[in-house]
Amino acid sequence: MDMNTIEAVVPTTDPAEWRDGDAWLAGGTVLFSYGSTVLKRLLDLGQAGWPAVTVSDAGIELAATCTVAELYALPGLDEVAGREWPGLDLFRPCCDSFVASFKVWNMSTVGGNLCTSLPAGPMISLCAGLDATATILGPGGSSRTVPVATFITGDGQNSLAPGELLRSIHLPASALSAKVAFRRLSLSNLGRSGVLLIGRRDADGGLVITVTAATKRPVQLRFTAAKMAGPAALAAAVGKAIPAELYHDDIHGLPEWRRDMTLRLAEEIRAELLEERLTVSGDFWTGRPHATSPQPSAQPDTAQNKQQKEA
Repeated sequence: MDMNTIEAVVPTTDPAEWRDGDAWLAGGTVLFSYGSTVLKRLLDLGQAGWPAVTVSDAGIELAATCTVAELYALPGLDEVAGREWPGLDLFRPCCDSFVASFKVWNMSTVGGNLCTSLPAGPMISLCAGLDATATILGPGGSSRTVPVATFITGDGQNSLAPGELLRSIHLPASALSAKVAFRRLSLSNLGRSGVLLIGRRDADGGLVITVTAATKRPVQLRFTAAKMAGPAALAAAVGKAIPAELYHDDIHGLPEWRRDMTLRLAEEIRAELLEERLTVSGDFWTGRPHATSPQPSAQPDTAQNKQQKEA
């Protein structure tokens, strides 16, 4: 999409340079898809040089400019080898939930997906489900952190103020160490997510279920080990936490369907994480490590893959 109102592209990571008519440019997959008739400048993060992934005992730090392909490759990195982090099993199903083209896979960024703030954003699902926090830079050298689960405030809406820049996302080791479950449903084969739920059973025995895609913003339900919910109590908690008007309504699913599937998948996750039974609905999850094939860009450079790329 051509944007004929753009007067300059400025390489910078300094929020102090932002002014009215500017937009931060990372991968640009949404910006160039929809275009704009009002923007004057693009503040280009392409030369930021931020490490895409930083692993420590405290967890994983993702630069806002980390691409989907880089995130998909993360569970296979030496830096995470041997770590007892079951949460890594969520990374590839969430990447696959983009149902993305080669361009999106290699250019779209974690930060861009969060800042676009669409209900079906799978990086929102991953980060909210793992209790990630976002670091946001502002003019004048200010910095603040906010949970990703509350960073998204509605359909296409978030808590960024004009000029603020999403710098990074921190996934804590405590959440990565939890037992996890994933459920996703769409109305069509390989369609946009209509319902996406992530569940965790934390070290203290507590249960966390994060609802995304079905709702305009992420919704989390938390149960302590001492007050673990049964099927009826879980359904009641979902009904209380998600009023009818919070369910998203578009061509990818009516609110009533999204509500019914949210209840269904939440119960599947509860039963799985409490080891009562395993029932699997939806795409990209088998209760075992991820098994679907990655995009060509994320595959090892075997001789066959090199020939395919060269072709």
